[in-house]
Formats: sequence, structure tokens, C-alpha cells
Amino acid sequence: MTPEQILFVRSSWPAIAQNADALTTHFYAHLFEIDHGAARLFSGVDMAAQKKKLAQALSVVVHALDNIDSLLPALAGLAKRHMNYGVEDRHFDSVGDALLWALDDVLGDAFTADVRDAWAQAYAIVSSVMRRPLARDDVAAAS
Repeated sequence: MTPEQILFVRSSWPAIAQNADALTTHFYAHLFEIDHGAARLFSGVDMAAQKKKLAQALSVVVHALDNIDSLLPALAGLAKRHMNYGVEDRHFDSVGDALLWALDDVLGDAFTADVRDAWAQAYAIVSSVMRRPLARDDVAAAS
């Protein structure tokens, strides 16, 4: 990410963090609307706790954007847990779409094209790291 993109994400974060419950509520509503397969992954999950985990994860990412390497071990562990939950590669596209949609809901007019692009780039970095174990698992299964 460019320093400018990091600034866009970080400058939008206080408004998002202040409305974290709205963000996570919108996020899961949008995710379940666009990806029924993803919705099944959350049956039996305490959604209040899940929403808090999502908000905390976003906060960690926002604060580590200028040192992504510090996130790699945590993201690798998160990716392995998600594999155990049944997450598939295609889910990452749905999650990205739902996240951007929820950010737009929460930020409104402040969700400019630059802010959107910066958040999309941040998510692309996170999802690329989390997709790696899935890709390795697919290769191993095909062998």
C-alpha cells in the first residue's frame, strides 16, 4: 500500500470504530445476502462475539498497515482456522464485497473513491495472505 492509501484507511478508521456495531451488522447482513454458502458457515456461531472479533481484527490491520510483515504470523494462523471452518477461496471475494458495502453504509459521503480504493487494497493484502493455505491445500489435494 502507498503511504497515501494507509492515510486514507487510518483517517477513516475513527468514524468506523465509533460505529463498529453498525459496520459489523451491515457486513454480516450483506455477506449473507450475497453468499448463502458463507451464511451456512456461521450457523451455531455467537454472532455478538463474532462481530466483536471482526471489529478487533480490522483495528489490528488498520494499525499494522505500515508493517504488514508483523501481521503475517497472525494471518497465517487465522487462515488455517478458517480452513477448518470450511472457508473456500470464493468466500474471500464475497467478504471483500460485503466489507466495502458495509464501509459505504457506515461512512456515507466520506466513503470517497480514494477511501474505497485504499480499503480495497488493504483487504486485498489480507486476503492474499489468508488465501495461501487454501491454495496449498488445493494443490495437495490435486496431487
